[in-house]
Amino acid sequence: MTDHDDRPPNIPGQRQEPSAPNGQDLNFPPLPGPFIEEKEPRLAALREWWDHAWSDGGFLHDRWEDLRQAPELGWHSMANWVKVAIGLAGICAVIILLDTATDVLADSIRTLLTAVPHVQVGTDTSTGVFAVVDQPIRSYIAAHSATLPISASTVYTVWQTVGLFGLVGGFFRSSGARITWTAFGACSIAMVYSAAPADGRTIATGLAVLAWTAASAFALRGLTLRPSVFIHNAAPSIENRPEIPPAAPLAPEVPENVHPLQKR
Repeated sequence: MTDHDDRPPNIPGQRQEPSAPNGQDLNFPPLPGPFIEEKEPRLAALREWWDHAWSDGGFLHDRWEDLRQAPELGWHSMANWVKVAIGLAGICAVIILLDTATDVLADSIRTLLTAVPHVQVGTDTSTGVFAVVDQPIRSYIAAHSATLPISASTVYTVWQTVGLFGLVGGFFRSSGARITWTAFGACSIAMVYSAAPADGRTIATGLAVLAWTAASAFALRGLTLRPSVFIHNAAPSIENRPEIPPAAPLAPEVPENVHPLQKR
């Protein structure tokens, strides 16, 4: 007795479905295929946005027009965002300059404070036009500051600082700085005249006067000795008088016994 097989014949190249025991086929649900969503490429979307932004009325096109017309419109008529950008750029530049200037000033002050005790006043052997004025001042300070509670080097540094303050402050038309500069020049000339060698005292004093005068062109900028004359022109007085209309001409008086002619 032969067994009856209900399975389909094995055909080459055809997938055989699994069969259950006892000759029963298993019905498996179909496997879901891969879920594919059509998306627009990002590069194409970016190119579309770029073209739209530079088209007439687009965001980037309008901003470029604001920049292009800014020099012609001037500060008051240019776009507000351009003003804000220029203001922020200026503020950043000022902050950078102030930061750099602060570092330089701090280094200069630190150098002065650390170098003051090592400055040998009165023993400088430098030569030149500046030394003709500077050496007598150093010698005068060294000779007259021995009994002071501060060193001669500190006095010399203070003298230089006061002169720099008077020069810079006078350039910006500060009255106090100009007075300081005038006193600084007078004291410097007096020290040069007192401490310079007797043979070259006249030349050293003359050079000190010329140097102070030349520097005064910056410190006393805009100062004039001509008195200011203010001419005040009195404005014509205007009185508000009410306008009176001219009186009407009076009719001639007619005697009582005269009657006008009447037509009948």
